[in-house]
Amino acid sequence: MTAYRSWSWAFGIAIGSIILRVGTAFTPRPHSPIRSPRRSSSPAALKMTISNVVIAIAMEAEASPFIGHLGLEPDKAFFPTESPFHAFRGKHNGCDLTVITNGKDEVHGTGVDNVGTVPAAVATFLTLQKMKGADSPADLLINAGTCGGFQRKGASIGDVFLTTAVANHDRRIAIPEFTPYGVGKIESTSVENLASHLDAKLGVCTTGNSLDFHELDSHSMLQNDASVKDMEAAAIAWAAEVWGTPHFGVKVVTDIVDGDKPSHEEFLENLGTAAKSLQGALPKVIDYVCDKKHDEL
Repeated sequence: MTAYRSWSWAFGIAIGSIILRVGTAFTPRPHSPIRSPRRSSSPAALKMTISNVVIAIAMEAEASPFIGHLGLEPDKAFFPTESPFHAFRGKHNGCDLTVITNGKDEVHGTGVDNVGTVPAAVATFLTLQKMKGADSPADLLINAGTCGGFQRKGASIGDVFLTTAVANHDRRIAIPEFTPYGVGKIESTSVENLASHLDAKLGVCTTGNSLDFHELDSHSMLQNDASVKDMEAAAIAWAAEVWGTPHFGVKVVTDIVDGDKPSHEEFLENLGTAAKSLQGALPKVIDYVCDKKHDEL
């Protein structure tokens, strides 16, 4: 009996200690300073001349026309052999270009494009890591692809949007200290001059891992002041921020999120047209940004 009581007492102390530690981990610390968000566009970075650009594109159908148009060549040694990702490299108007795609799903054996935040973040992180390690760090990262657009923000099928910021709409973490992390809003590098040059629209891109959306997502997208919606932008921006690489998105609208048609039907119907629109816009983007400083964009 005495041994049982000793064991119970010790067990109670251990559990109490665990609860105390867990509770402390989630208890706001009023005296802890709040760190400012990391900024990739530092004053020094803004004065850098852009000559080495990465373009991250999730889907093969989105990337192929652009890769073919610029005559970029596959670099099969760029990514680890275990990864599904692909890199295509070359020059355009004196600018070094690296286009990365997420490849096809082998884990689940579906063979579809690796869409979503996980492959996008990993591919971007590995790319920027490799380039920095090779003493040729990227000056700029562009996330290019298709998206859903919001009628309430003036979006129409085929519109080209440049991002002003990105955020997540499906990372709901109902713990006060974690809420800003969950939303994960990250400002894009300023591209107002480029938008005027292209006659493109500007707006926030909200990211989630589903093509459709839940009512809770809809509320979050409204809170994010989203003009367009995709499945990768916030993840790509996060990886770029980790490496201190300035970044923005070029998004072409394939479907209207707040319209009458189901998103998947409209997306498939307009994907080919949007890919051609992206092919038309991206070379103009590259022509404009190369040999310019970030504060000229």
